[in-house]
Amino acid sequence: MEDQPISLALNSNPENVKEIQPYVDRIVQKYQIGSDLYGNILISLTEAITNAIVHGNQADHSKKVHVNSIFEQNAIRVKVQDEGEGFDFEDVPDPTDPMNILTLNGRGVFLMHQLSDNVEFSNNGSTVEIQFKL
Repeated sequence: MEDQPISLALNSNPENVKEIQPYVDRIVQKYQIGSDLYGNILISLTEAITNAIVHGNQADHSKKVHVNSIFEQNAIRVKVQDEGEGFDFEDVPDPTDPMNILTLNGRGVFLMHQLSDNVEFSNNGSTVEIQFKL
């Protein structure tokens, strides 16, 4: 199946997080994804895009977050890329550690790992690819 990516570009305004649900709806409709995966995709992308807007681009409205999804080999792969300097994705605090229970940082990355089949960071952490097997 030849596939064209479904793309979205957002200005780094936290209010633009509301654009994620219509984007996920387009993915679900195009690839006929069941309701069992809908929530996982929506939550994972909400976390990734929120991190890109708030942490990656520092909510700088002149910077964009680019999102692309593509179907490949019975899976959906979604790439979220910001224009920030990245972060050390190997040094994110574990939110399940009792020492970090009240810490807000790290929950989004944790959720992405829990709700998807694969998460890969690149470009010094300014790009994340999240895979969902169908």
